[in-house]
Amino acid sequence: MSVPAAAAPSAGFRLPRLCLPRAGVDLAKWAVIACDQYTSEPEYWERVARAVGDAPSTLHLVFPEAYLEAGDSAPRIAAIQATMRRYLREGLLVDHEGAVLVERTVDGRTRRGLLLELDLEHYDFSATSTSLIRPTEGTIVSRLAPRIEVRRAAELELPHILVLIDDPQGAVIEPLAAAGARGPALYATDLMEGGGHVAGYAVDAAHAEAACAALAALAQPDAMARRYGVPPDTPPMLFAVGDGNHSLATAKSIWSQVRATVGPQHPARFALVEVENIHDPALHFAPIHRLLIGVKADLRAALAADLGPSTSLSPVPSAEAMRAEVQMAEAMRASAGASTPAQAIGLVEPGPRYSVLRVTEPPASLAVGTLQAFVDRFLAQGGATAVDYVHGDDTLERLAQQPGHAGFLLGTVAKSELLKRVLQEGPLPRKTFSMGEAHEKRYYVEARRIR
Repeated sequence: MSVPAAAAPSAGFRLPRLCLPRAGVDLAKWAVIACDQYTSEPEYWERVARAVGDAPSTLHLVFPEAYLEAGDSAPRIAAIQATMRRYLREGLLVDHEGAVLVERTVDGRTRRGLLLELDLEHYDFSATSTSLIRPTEGTIVSRLAPRIEVRRAAELELPHILVLIDDPQGAVIEPLAAAGARGPALYATDLMEGGGHVAGYAVDAAHAEAACAALAALAQPDAMARRYGVPPDTPPMLFAVGDGNHSLATAKSIWSQVRATVGPQHPARFALVEVENIHDPALHFAPIHRLLIGVKADLRAALAADLGPSTSLSPVPSAEAMRAEVQMAEAMRASAGASTPAQAIGLVEPGPRYSVLRVTEPPASLAVGTLQAFVDRFLAQGGATAVDYVHGDDTLERLAQQPGHAGFLLGTVAKSELLKRVLQEGPLPRKTFSMGEAHEKRYYVEARRIR
């Protein structure tokens, strides 16, 4: 299939050229969850390793971040790159060119996405980004180094990047799910560890052309001005990186290093992503909580000293009560806006002990911004050894009860305000929200050649 004109690199995207597992590969073992999930639960990855064994699997092609501190990064990265070469040599992957509609069913909801290659020339992950492709959250540059080492000599990329578009009319992805638009299933499988089901369908050339044209139309300045109430000369934002910003930033970093020595159409210029409509009713946002590890200082005294007299910390009888108070505060802020600035954050400590932190004069517009600034200072002063970013209320509450740990439970930004905030204010604080809980994250199925 030729790439439609509307999907030329100047538009910031093009239709993908994929590598898919060949017939006969056990897809239930092939597909594993994104490498940045369950970072505080190595037992999850141990179960996955037992389930996969020596079978062909994307587990052997990625570096689970639960093992970043294990001290074996160099041999692990070498093994990943060698396995990529072996899988290609043995013909375990077959080429597919053209649009692919992805359907993911989990917890009774089915969300849809479109696989595209994004042009990294149109992506800037800095805090002042005005590029066509933008991060929704701040980038933790220190997290890029191991991913860069994996990608630098890799033959393949495997995407867990989910990118959002603001398409209230459902003109891009939704028509591809209609009868006659999609072709046969290229793959379909149940996913391990409660991940539900995923299927990918080929899309014919005519429907792909229409989707590309509809996508390009969303970036027109007048359309952006109407959607967000901004001046018509505001630099357009077509794609907002929802999940996998660090993977896309890694791809951008590599491209910046090699662009002067390779041709403009080198595959490293592009990155494979799944594009989803923020208006998809099956797509929901979840908060990303903070887990302090190795707490040494008096955390409560540090909170009071750092956040000042506008801060109060009140005990609550249970985890359920803590969640309810945080959710109620977030709902009030969403409905009342700046007229109700008070923020509420849950605190879980060993015991278990549950409290609600209230900040009536917050230094940041979002609770996550207020908290992250405190956490950064607390770590810098030696108050704790590390912080982890945890998905799921239950997971946070379980991990935070371990000796020397403490957890902060957050609400999340509403879908309705996310993209407008990013366009008007820039990226939100790092790890502000998650597109679903951990088990809903993208599983690796497709790959793409990058050399």
